[in-house]
Amino acid sequence: MSQSSQNPVLKKHKVIIPNKYGEQLMGVLNDTGSTEIVILCHGFRSTKEDTTMVNLTVALENEGISSFRFDFAGNGESEGSFSYANYWREVDDLHAVIQHFHAANRVISAILGHSKGGGVVLLYASKYHDVRLVVNVSGRYDMRGGMGERLGKDFMEKIKQDGFIDIKNTAGTVEYRVTEESLMDRLNTNMHEACLQIDKECRSTNTCVHRVLTVHGSSDKIIPVLDAIEFDKIIPNHKLHIVDGANHGYTKHQAELAQAVIDFIKASPRCLMESQYPLPRDIQDLPRLPLK
Repeated sequence: MSQSSQNPVLKKHKVIIPNKYGEQLMGVLNDTGSTEIVILCHGFRSTKEDTTMVNLTVALENEGISSFRFDFAGNGESEGSFSYANYWREVDDLHAVIQHFHAANRVISAILGHSKGGGVVLLYASKYHDVRLVVNVSGRYDMRGGMGERLGKDFMEKIKQDGFIDIKNTAGTVEYRVTEESLMDRLNTNMHEACLQIDKECRSTNTCVHRVLTVHGSSDKIIPVLDAIEFDKIIPNHKLHIVDGANHGYTKHQAELAQAVIDFIKASPRCLMESQYPLPRDIQDLPRLPLK
């Protein structure tokens, strides 16, 4: 992994964090020495070692920003069984991670999620109000979208009949099972209503404009850019950044994605530093390194 000569990683090591269900979540902390930290959340059936997660880690590191990326339960190195949907349970995992770093006297300056992780960070912001910045990278607004392509045209009829659908790879091996319960869990996850609960104001200064960023590729075939436009309509203090020509994984647009994220984080801390997201009392007086 490349390192910036100006902002070398002082510490890079694995961290194990228990979630509320007794499962161990595995993550990697890249610590530049800053008190503030950005939490990175991977997407559906992905891991903390996904190209986008790793490249964003490097981009943040080169700006002197610490980051932590982790595997949700049932994914990667973390304990637990994989389950389709599970959005709110992954919100619980994210909450456990944030509580861990608050207890370690760290300030969570932003949470970022890609794809399904984008939905998770928005849901988190709708329930908890302790994180200043939220970055949704290619998250899904319409939970009905993409289901036919993944589960088959008659998925509702089939799952009502059999109680489950097994998703197989091209070799015919079952990769995971979608139960009726998990299917309904996804369909009942209402992103519209949740996003309406995200804080409407940055109260510290009139110059604060945005605290939620959505980045989306114009050529995304998995989650259409129209979902990003819907988020832009309803999320308060929202900024929409469309990356022209980018697909869902930003295969040829990793640099543009990273720059959009870095620009947003660097532009926002001053207006949010002393806003409605107070630091835990025991760390309010600790020195904080500015984002350069």
